[in-house]
Amino acid sequence: MAYKVHTPETAPAKAREVLETAKKAYGFVPNLLGIMAESPALLKAYTTLGSLFSETSLSPTEQQVVLLSVSLENACIYCVSAHSVIAEMKEVPSKVIEALRNGVAIPDKKLEALRAFTVSVVRSRGWPSEEEVRSFLAAGYTQATILEVILGVGMKTLSNYTNHMAKTPLDAAFAKAAWSKVA
Repeated sequence: MAYKVHTPETAPAKAREVLETAKKAYGFVPNLLGIMAESPALLKAYTTLGSLFSETSLSPTEQQVVLLSVSLENACIYCVSAHSVIAEMKEVPSKVIEALRNGVAIPDKKLEALRAFTVSVVRSRGWPSEEEVRSFLAAGYTQATILEVILGVGMKTLSNYTNHMAKTPLDAAFAKAAWSKVA
């Protein structure tokens, strides 16, 4: 079944304001949000979680490490592509972005600890081992950061699963960073 990519004009009334806000912020409505608009509650949940995630103690680079790690682990073509462009806009070092896109260790040890912990949370469905938790904390993160990673995982899971179900077409703005699953 194909999902409609809504515009502010075609979206259900309860989703229109969110799409208008996105259009003003980005200059276009990302296809993901246009599809999520079919369910205004999902659209509002995702954008609200995104706003809250930006308020965490994680730096913009660390936030992108979490979001790209979740998206890569969930093999979300749309989100890996989109967040590769967003990470570049947020001045995440290109070596970090490439490591994430290729599923390899990040050269920066602290960012690598964040990537590894995020992946462990996703793979274990929220049951990372005590050793994984200790390693994460030893890298300089805190118990609060663990909870912030969970927030990022929850946010990205909403978009990753939406994109899987809807087969969201990649926006032209993200095409330069098109990604396909690493074998």
